[in-house]
Amino acid sequence: MWPYPKIVAHRGGGTLAPENTVAGLRAGLAYGFHAVEFDVMLSRDGIGMVMHDADFGRTVAGRGSVPETDAVDLAAMDAGAWFGQQFNDEPVPYYTQFIDYCKAQRIWMNVEIKPADGFEAETGRWVARVTRDSYAAEIAAGDPAAMPLLSSFSFDALAAARDVAPDLPRGYLLDRVPGDWQAQARELGAVAIHTNHQHLTLELTRAIKAAGYGLFCYTVNEPERGREILSWGVDGFCTDRIDLIGPGFA
Repeated sequence: MWPYPKIVAHRGGGTLAPENTVAGLRAGLAYGFHAVEFDVMLSRDGIGMVMHDADFGRTVAGRGSVPETDAVDLAAMDAGAWFGQQFNDEPVPYYTQFIDYCKAQRIWMNVEIKPADGFEAETGRWVARVTRDSYAAEIAAGDPAAMPLLSSFSFDALAAARDVAPDLPRGYLLDRVPGDWQAQARELGAVAIHTNHQHLTLELTRAIKAAGYGLFCYTVNEPERGREILSWGVDGFCTDRIDLIGPGFA
């Protein structure tokens, strides 16, 4: 049973807006998406910011890194100019800003816990605590579809999230699904496996589904491939091509 949206906008607006920004969320909404995947990393002063890369240079200019910079200084950076002139001065968002926007617009969140090296458990704890507190009513109601789904490639981050907020659902992110995936997922109390569609096979799909887990893929940008993996039994995927693959695609 997969209670979550099947087609999810990758990092907000996919290829149509700067990733991990409120402008990205607006772009996704404009294409009908009420489901988003994005990344949260801790600043130097321990505040969750919506950023994918630890090091500057790709989506924000300059040298430095997220874990070496305070949140207020990250929030003052331009996360939009790299993408296009119309996005100049689009700021790096606080995670709490994303929560507020998504709740107001009824956007479901797949929150990837994206720790910088050495901050795995700390990031998992922070994201889980803030998410738990922000969604206390939804957690109390016991409806998983109303709760965000936390995911991470970091076993330690996801284990820390489990310990802080056991009632929040968790997805275990794996580029290639290893032979001991089920033991790891069981230890994490994960409800789903999230994996790279490029390494997924029909046989592996059947094994994961037969074991009772949800199966979510990243990042599917070709409609033909999307149809193929959905026909295998994949529950959902995120996409950058929100212009080609709409929220009702599945």
